[in-house]
Amino acid sequence: MKIWDKGIAVDKKIEQFTVGRDRELDLYLAPFDVQASRAQANMLAAAGLISAAENTQLQQGLGELEQQLEAGTFVIEPEYEDVHSKIEAYLTEKFGDAGKKIHTARSRNDQVLTALQLFIRDYCRRTASRTLELVEVLLTKAEAHQTDLMPGYTHFQAAMPSSFGLWFSAYAEHLLLDLSLFEAAYVVADQNPLGSGAGFGSSFPIDRQMTTREMGFGNLAVSSVGAQMLRGKTERTLAFALAGMAATLAKMAYDLVLYNSQDLAFVELPAAFTTGSSIMPHKKNPDVFELIRGRCQVLQALPNTLLLAAAGLPSGYHRDFQLLKEILFEPMTQLLDILDIVLFALPELRIKPNLLNQAKYDAVFSVENINQLIQAGVPFREAYKQVGRAVEDGSYQPHREFQTTHLGSVHNLGLAEIRDKVVRFRNGSRLSAPQKGN
Repeated sequence: MKIWDKGIAVDKKIEQFTVGRDRELDLYLAPFDVQASRAQANMLAAAGLISAAENTQLQQGLGELEQQLEAGTFVIEPEYEDVHSKIEAYLTEKFGDAGKKIHTARSRNDQVLTALQLFIRDYCRRTASRTLELVEVLLTKAEAHQTDLMPGYTHFQAAMPSSFGLWFSAYAEHLLLDLSLFEAAYVVADQNPLGSGAGFGSSFPIDRQMTTREMGFGNLAVSSVGAQMLRGKTERTLAFALAGMAATLAKMAYDLVLYNSQDLAFVELPAAFTTGSSIMPHKKNPDVFELIRGRCQVLQALPNTLLLAAAGLPSGYHRDFQLLKEILFEPMTQLLDILDIVLFALPELRIKPNLLNQAKYDAVFSVENINQLIQAGVPFREAYKQVGRAVEDGSYQPHREFQTTHLGSVHNLGLAEIRDKVVRFRNGSRLSAPQKGN
């Protein structure tokens, strides 16, 4: 069944090619198409385009579909082109004319777009919730390890004293920055396109403000042409958010792969979190973080892939947009899976103590030696040269008092300030505000 079927047969090979993976991918959209159809039916009843009795039937049928989705029994059979065809066919089979009327003043263009907007909006909120959990884990680890020193590196060279508290809190703060990109994606997705039809509106007396309220959208996409231009824009905006967070998680994973190596040995993963070698019994490979790194690197290509898929298209709907589902939906799931595994593994990470007591890290205290000379009245440039010569001729002695006397002032982690950012995000972001509508 096709909601555009006029009784003219389409070649099976053409149909198979054009349907593509829609039946599989539309399962992501099914709950949101049901939600939008509920609002559509209520609006049609309020506008006098269907009767109250017909609306009651439609709401009953849509409720049954919701139960199937919750139970995992909802299926899009091969005879249906997509989820939209399946839902309308179900309502028509049960209620006859009432089912046939639900598409009044609606095109498949705005129907698909509305489900996508709802789906992406919901995804942004779920991702934000999961990310805030990870931020809390990172801040808890930062607090627990704020005095555990580690060498900070630049150019892969041991540079200055750092701390695990500083490392954990840095990633917490950057994940909050990444959420600002998801907030931007949410804003674009929080526009109601229902009622824009095929891009040119409807002559029926529909109430688009009503459906906006019913679905909990923050805004109405006012221009019917502009509403259709959301297709592609919403997906691209989300892709940039996905890529931004993936970059942060890839960097974190790369750090941990390095830190887990025997050469650095800053951290240790429990044996149950590592894999072994088929011939080297001593190996404990950090595969989980290597796979996180690899998958996140691939996710960073997502914006470019989406841009190329829909590049150079004029306004209006084009079937090219169908490909965006194939490009975007699985990476969306992958990022949530990555957040889940990081949340699972990170609390079990073991920190090696007393790293800077090793002689190979003596030179990381050189800046503190310079600062000590400056406090004694030596100009900076002269102090720099004195310490540099001492390092070169082997007479250098590290200023290890830094570990106890200056750690607090140099490594002010700002945990209270970062936690304040979390509170302000929770209180002020659309991603964490109570959801309106259904």
